[in-house]
Order: sequence, then structure tokens, then C-alpha cells
Amino acid sequence: MASAPGRSDRQVGGRSRRRGSPASQPCSAPAYFTRKIPAYELLGEEGLVRLEEQADWILKEVGIRIIDDPATLDLLRQVGATVDGTRVRFDPGHVRSLCRTAPSEFTIHARNPARDVRIGGMNVVTAPTFGPPMVTDLDRGRRKGSIEDFRNFVKLGHVSPWIHHSGGSVCEPEDLPLNKRHLDMVEALVTLSDKPFCGTSSAPERALDSLKMAEIAFGAGRMARDCVVMAVVNVNSPLSFDHITTGVMKAFAEAGQATLMSPFMMAGAMSPVTQPAAIAQVHAECMAGIALYQIFRQGAPIVYGSFLTTLDLRTGAPTYGTPEANLSTFATCQLARRVGVPIRAGGRYTGSKAPDAQAMMESVNALNAGIMAGTNLILHAAGWIEGGMATSYEKYVMDLDHIGALGRQMQGLVLDDNQMGRDAYRETALGENFLGVDHTQRNFKAANYMSDLADTGPYEHWAEKGSLDMARRANRKWKDMLAAYERPPIDAAVAEEVAAFVARRKSEMPDEWY
Repeated sequence: MASAPGRSDRQVGGRSRRRGSPASQPCSAPAYFTRKIPAYELLGEEGLVRLEEQADWILKEVGIRIIDDPATLDLLRQVGATVDGTRVRFDPGHVRSLCRTAPSEFTIHARNPARDVRIGGMNVVTAPTFGPPMVTDLDRGRRKGSIEDFRNFVKLGHVSPWIHHSGGSVCEPEDLPLNKRHLDMVEALVTLSDKPFCGTSSAPERALDSLKMAEIAFGAGRMARDCVVMAVVNVNSPLSFDHITTGVMKAFAEAGQATLMSPFMMAGAMSPVTQPAAIAQVHAECMAGIALYQIFRQGAPIVYGSFLTTLDLRTGAPTYGTPEANLSTFATCQLARRVGVPIRAGGRYTGSKAPDAQAMMESVNALNAGIMAGTNLILHAAGWIEGGMATSYEKYVMDLDHIGALGRQMQGLVLDDNQMGRDAYRETALGENFLGVDHTQRNFKAANYMSDLADTGPYEHWAEKGSLDMARRANRKWKDMLAAYERPPIDAAVAEEVAAFVARRKSEMPDEWY
């Protein structure tokens, strides 16, 4: 087990100038939210211990599978796990002890230092949806994603103050070969935004390409010291890690970079149908993944990811924002805090096929649960629709508006003299309104969150403007955002080196479409 140089056991971070970065532009909003409201605690000590004991039982009696990776099985055997073929079992408490070297907080650095994000603690970082093969908008309908769509979504995330991290596969560019498209995607993430980004985790060799492109952008010395890129890795639920998953984890861990470890679990399909059983399985899978990451490199930064939803048991279709799924979010966030690592939970999930009332109801329920539960990283914060099969332009900006409102809510109340407004009473006679007083004039822009999309005016004004519902207002909004986009500065030599790397790697590979 190698130790990460320059890192304490519980913290990773720091700040310094970027390789080749021009003078950084100031941000118009904080680089991430810092919550001032407490997390909701659903379970007491007895309930949490019961779930932890169930997770330990799973790891001891059922175990996990490591598929087609003898080297990882050998490492697990060396740290005291019981290895029987591809099945690995752990004594109670063993996995938890292996997780202890994972940092409780860490910084993911951006090309623009003002956009660095801090993962963990009381911080909340948002990133857009991840992985849909399709895109949709009101003008062109549903279609396969393209590299143009991918670049558009990177630009939308860059323009918005409510997206803090560019994410990774915001949509799959199906117009490019499967084995090469990751190069264009990471190039877009590096050059079209100066926010943090994810590398590609669909294959170990693509992970290595992503790490090399990050190294070009930041410099090898900088990358050896700091976390500058993250991978998103899903457990092959139930309880399996294949060689692709472990290969990506090894690449990122050995480079000292971050991973989001997340089971993708639908209760009744990848776990027993009852939520407590599913929660305990998520906990077992996450802890096993975190432990494995620390075996690959002690101190490597990792996030405990919870994606646990329900099924419509009449049809087998996944459902989102349901009471059961939301209760699971509360419980898994509590369990993750006891492990002592940052938490991912609560995206804007929906099974709706359109940016409609169902979409917003399910998304609000899912995201609110994550915020209330105390999540640190919100993946799928914007654009998710159709159960994750598509990224919607309209829903993307509708989601942004809600994130902005929640960000304001997380700030809590400020109880200073200005907020108490005693001078407003002195200016106003009893029985008169406060609209014209100096206190109102000084505070009207900042007193309340101002939605970009909500129409709060009278019916007549709404009718005169075309009687547009929110989806159609969102259609106008994303086009305005793209029109306002300005490419952030990047050192020309860095951009050229990234482009040359992409061209060389493409020339070394035949096109593979499937």
C-alpha cells in the first residue's frame, strides 16, 4: 500500500498557481455552497448500529466479488481478507478500519483558482447529470447525443453560478467512435470551462488518457501534489467489482486523484426490495470500495456515493423522488458521516419524459432529501430526465433555478442590525407600507432569491408575452446562456498540447462504434 505524498491521513488540499494559467478571472458567485443549516438526523444510535451490523454481516457471510483481477485479490489477501476464488469476505469491523486513511475533506483544484471546490464538511458542490446517451429539447425533440451537445452542456455549466463542477459525461456524443470519444469530451472539459471536471472511467486505458490530459493542463509536479480530476465509479451491484472498475480505481488512486465510489442500486433488482436491507447493502458496497481505494493508495481522496432508488413493482421501471428512496438518502448520509468521508447523494432525478410537473415534483423531492440529509456532492444536479436516459436542455436550466434557491436557503439567516431593519420602522408611520423606505431600497436586490424563470407578474403581462409555461421560458433561457458564453482563458501552449495528445491517441486506435 503506497502512501499519498504530502497528504495527512484526514485531509487533502492546498492552493497554488496553475501551470500556464493566465490571470484568473474573478467568479461572480461562490465556487461552492457552504451550508449553515444542520443536516437532518433520521436515525438514532440504535438504528445506525443495526444497519452497520447488517453491512458487516453482508461483508462476512455474503462477501463481494472481484472479477478478472487476480492482482487485486492478492492485495486483499495480504491485508487479511478471506479470499475464496473470486469471492472476498471480511471480518466485522475490518473494512471500516481500512477506510480510516481516506480524507474527511479534500479540494479539487480548477484551472481557475477561484473555482476550486472543497468536498466534505459543511460544503455542498453541484455537478450536472452524467452518462445519458440521448438529449432532448423543445425544438429538435429526442435524439442521440452529439459532441456539439456535449460542448453546449459544458458551456451552460461554465456560465451558470449554480454549477460548481463541470462533471464528466454530461451526455454521450454518439456521433463519435466509442473508443475515442472520451478524448474529445475531456478536451472540451479542459478548454471550454475553467471549473473542476471528471475524467473518463469507462475503461482503464481511457482513465489513463484522462489523467494524462489533466497532467498536461496542470503540470506533472502540480498533479503529484494536488487533486485536480475525479473519476465516477459504479459498483456492479449487487456486490461485484469487475476488472474495469478496479482498473480505473487503481489508475486514479495511484495518481493521487479522487474517485466517487457509488453503487447504482434499485431496491428489488440489485438488492432486496425492503429499504433497510438495501441501505445496509449500499453501505457494505461503499465501504468495500473505499477500503479497496485505500489499499491501492492510502490517503487517496474518495467520496461515499449513494444512488439508491425504488422500482415500480408492477412494471419493473425505476422510480425517483419516492418516500422510500428519500428515507434511504437520509440514512445513507448518516452512515457515511460515521465512516468519516465526504458524501454524494440527492440529484434531481425523475422518470418523466418531459420537463413537466412530474419531472419537477420528483426532482425537487430527491434533491431536497439530499440537501436536508447533509450531502457534500450532488451529481445529476441539472439536466437529468427519463430515468437518466436523456439530458434535457430545458430541464437543465429549470434545475439550475431550483439549485440557486436551495443554495440561498442553505445560507440560513443573518441576524445583524441591517437584517433587523429598525430604521425601516423609523421611516414609516404606523399603518403605512415599507416599499419606499431607504431600508427596502438598500436591500431589495439581495433580500430575496430572484428566480430567472418564474413568472410572478399579473396574468395580463404573462398573456402579452405569449403565455409561455416554464419549459418554454427555459427554452429561451438556455439559448440566451449559450449566446452569452465566453470561452475562459487558457494558456495557448497547454491547449495546443492537449489537442496534439488527442490527435495522436486517435491516430493510434481504429474506430470502434460498439
